Amino acid sequence: MMLFDLPLEKLREYRPERDEPADFDEFWARTLEEARALRKPPSFEPYDAGLATVEVFDVTFSGFGGHPIKAWLLLPRHIEGRLPCVVEYIGYGGGRGLAHERLTWSAAGYAHLVMDTRGQGSNGWISGDTPDPDADGAPQSPGFMTRGILDPKRYYYRRVFTDAVRAVETAREHPRIDPDRIVVAGVSQGGGITLAAAALADGVAAALCDVPFLCHYRRATEITDEMPYGEISQYCKTHRDHIDQVFATLRYFDGVNFAARATAPALFSVALMDMICPPSTVFAAYNHYAGEKSIEVWRYNGHEGGAGFQQAAQIRFLATLFGREVSAG
Repeated sequence: MMLFDLPLEKLREYRPERDEPADFDEFWARTLEEARALRKPPSFEPYDAGLATVEVFDVTFSGFGGHPIKAWLLLPRHIEGRLPCVVEYIGYGGGRGLAHERLTWSAAGYAHLVMDTRGQGSNGWISGDTPDPDADGAPQSPGFMTRGILDPKRYYYRRVFTDAVRAVETAREHPRIDPDRIVVAGVSQGGGITLAAAALADGVAAALCDVPFLCHYRRATEITDEMPYGEISQYCKTHRDHIDQVFATLRYFDGVNFAARATAPALFSVALMDMICPPSTVFAAYNHYAGEKSIEVWRYNGHEGGAGFQQAAQIRFLATLFGREVSAG
């Protein structure tokens, strides 16, 4: 790996002009209104995961189009009262996995809702359980980045970002969760979804955006050929006549535009040798972020970013925010 993007001093100043459609806010308000109109009460079914210190629930809630979306809810045992909750979104290709695979936040004393990502979870690293029934069947590059990309109303991430907001709203419906202390969090694709949820969901208390994907698409496709941004490049290489429409659609889903609307305290991370989510695309979102913010810079790392070191920073960040004691290193 090597440095390939702007120098760090330039990255800290990199704040490109935002490219957003005039009806951005109306588009998302209408999308969420339609989803909420199809809402059904969520189910929280007790699930025996064989864990002594964590209570597990198999969750089903209504997402985009009223579609059933799966999630895990993990609650630490032996802690009384309502808990702050981390709503987590998963990286590209992954699903919610198995309940015992994500224990950090419940071990730290938080409720933890892990949202399945519709249509994903079969790429060989973490499994998923939620289908994506609304695909339009149009030609696309392999993967999810160009699914429905010629029409913002049919684009894949319209459904995913709506699911993400509904996940926050679902967490608030559980009696053990403090509705005023909901945190949105994720790595890579999960970080990009986090930005959307932080902007679109009401009353989010904090955002943890770890090496976020789905930001500053045009620049990403021009400076890296790594996947998944490479899926967009492949599509445009093949469909030369659709390039303008591709990027017209992506304006509705750019993390830079969501960042400008998000006001919850946020902790970002960026890795300076990350060719999957180039540093300038992360800083584009970070520098436009409207709320109180800080960023951890991992100088010699690629897309793995800070990994466990970043998790420790996140634990300290939330402990400070919520006035909790923590002894993480």
